[in-house]
Amino acid sequence: MTAETTVAHDGAQTETLVLTLPGSTYTDPTVFARETDRIFGRRWMCAVRVADVAATGRFATVEIGGESILVVRGRDQVLRAFLNACRHRGALVCTEESGAVRRNLQCPYHAWTYGLDGALVAAPNLSSLGDIDRTRYGLVPVASREWLGYLWICLADDPPSFEDSVIGAVTDRLGDAAMIDRWDVAGLALAHREIYEVAANWKLIVENFMECYHCATIHPELTEVLPEFADGLAAQYYVGHGAEFASDVDGFTVDGSAGAAALPSLDPEHDRRYYAITINPTVFVNLVPDHVIVHRMFPRAADRTSVVCDWLYAPDVVASGHDVSAGVELFHRVNQQDFDACERTQPGMSSRAYRDGGVLVPAEHHIAQFHDWVSEMTA
Repeated sequence: MTAETTVAHDGAQTETLVLTLPGSTYTDPTVFARETDRIFGRRWMCAVRVADVAATGRFATVEIGGESILVVRGRDQVLRAFLNACRHRGALVCTEESGAVRRNLQCPYHAWTYGLDGALVAAPNLSSLGDIDRTRYGLVPVASREWLGYLWICLADDPPSFEDSVIGAVTDRLGDAAMIDRWDVAGLALAHREIYEVAANWKLIVENFMECYHCATIHPELTEVLPEFADGLAAQYYVGHGAEFASDVDGFTVDGSAGAAALPSLDPEHDRRYYAITINPTVFVNLVPDHVIVHRMFPRAADRTSVVCDWLYAPDVVASGHDVSAGVELFHRVNQQDFDACERTQPGMSSRAYRDGGVLVPAEHHIAQFHDWVSEMTA
């Protein structure tokens, strides 16, 4: 973190200010390219929801770390990730965001064909190439790991420890990684999904999610449900802390009405509380008694970020058609309010006033740890 000591006229040290990253780190395409290479291209990224590619031959494509990634379900029911580039001339093998194939994956340019395991199985005049190694010239695999019902991928040749870098973030926030198992996130069903296109740098969105200094100003619905947020300290400020619902609130809903029944595996101590987790670089997990909200961010440019937000409920709640709109609406409004704030902030990153950055107040000092992490990753 960057610190600046303020000294009074009599020479006495009065305070130490913690400065933010300079404005250029939020606007410079060169900085974004470095982040793409050294962060998004080397860290574990949450790519797709496993249930979205549940059947044999189902596929999804996603852009991460400057690469198009192809995720496909094999005949052996294993979910695999590959670089979405034909080994012949580099054309995209799958050009759609999602879909299904019956037997194989075929490049639409020259018809090179790959099995669902990525191996090269056919191509026009393939015999003329001699004894070609069909595995070596198959699709290039990408490291992947299923967790919380999502497929996480890492483009690095030598990925960092998933336990340390991803599950470790949950431990740092909750104090015990096993605590998140109470929500059985992988066993929940998708009730609603929103995709937001945000005209702001990805770091502004992370910083916003990590603090609640702004909550009393722009989140009236949220602070009605979680009154302690009006005091400016986010739940993430304390290890293991869950913000408690207001005494007159029955559920995590936009009007405080009762939501669905609490998830059956929760401990009583976790009822009527909200927990928020940031998993660097681009994932937010929100835990409440009856559902889980997962944000996946996909940075597109220095000033543009796509955010996919999933609301997950117990399967029987979704199957029964239970009305979850009040629960969805609460965080949808929070998202809109947050993203509007980030978009208002983005132009200021180019201002001379922010050339050397801004200042973190005490309630935001944990954001300095995020800044340190970004600086370390891109050094």
